[in-house]
Amino acid sequence: MNRLLRSLLICGLILLCPWALAACAADQPKQALGCGLAASPCLSGKASVSLQTSKGEFQIELDGDAAPLTAGNFVDLVRRGVYNGTVFHRVVKEPVPFVVQGGDPTSAKATVPPSQYGMGNYVDPATGSSRMIPLEIKRQGEAQPRYGEPITATSITRELVLTHQRGAVAMARANDPNSASAQFYVALQALPELDGRYAVFGRVSQGMEVVDRLSQGDKIIKASVLSGGTLVKGQP
Repeated sequence: MNRLLRSLLICGLILLCPWALAACAADQPKQALGCGLAASPCLSGKASVSLQTSKGEFQIELDGDAAPLTAGNFVDLVRRGVYNGTVFHRVVKEPVPFVVQGGDPTSAKATVPPSQYGMGNYVDPATGSSRMIPLEIKRQGEAQPRYGEPITATSITRELVLTHQRGAVAMARANDPNSASAQFYVALQALPELDGRYAVFGRVSQGMEVVDRLSQGDKIIKASVLSGGTLVKGQP
């Protein structure tokens, strides 16, 4: 498939199916941006996470150097058991491989119908409010990530530390770039069209063949931190 046709197909998936990468809950009020101001923890260094699914296990290497807030949020939710029992509610493989998306906390509840999967956020029991984290993008040569605004200039997206290669793990969000919460997706092929628009925070390090086997309705049985995972408040 030539590059232009592939790009048109990917863009069509995004335009015709905006829910494919969206956490569809209503946008929430913007919160403080960056590790120094965020209420949620940040990841110092690296971490390895195991996701035991109904099709087998795959592992994710998280990058707390390039995406400390996004990776820290994910580790914190893993340790809280938020992902256990959740459903991969959106799997797009046709007309071209796109993404496997899951992590909606409400999908683990027997009382929630499948038609509502993909509409939930993580609700912090301490506050009773949805936890939202901002878009976090790090450019090579810059000391800190940029927060809160998508980057679309090709000259900059070519220089991002974390990009949408096959196996990249990134956060789903609503229209507001600062509305990511718990839902995430795995790229089934390189998706440069998404670079700078969604926050990549890690990659599948083992078991990509398991990700390829996942179908809509498959579940995360248990998520656990295998190594690393040092969480800090404020800047790592």
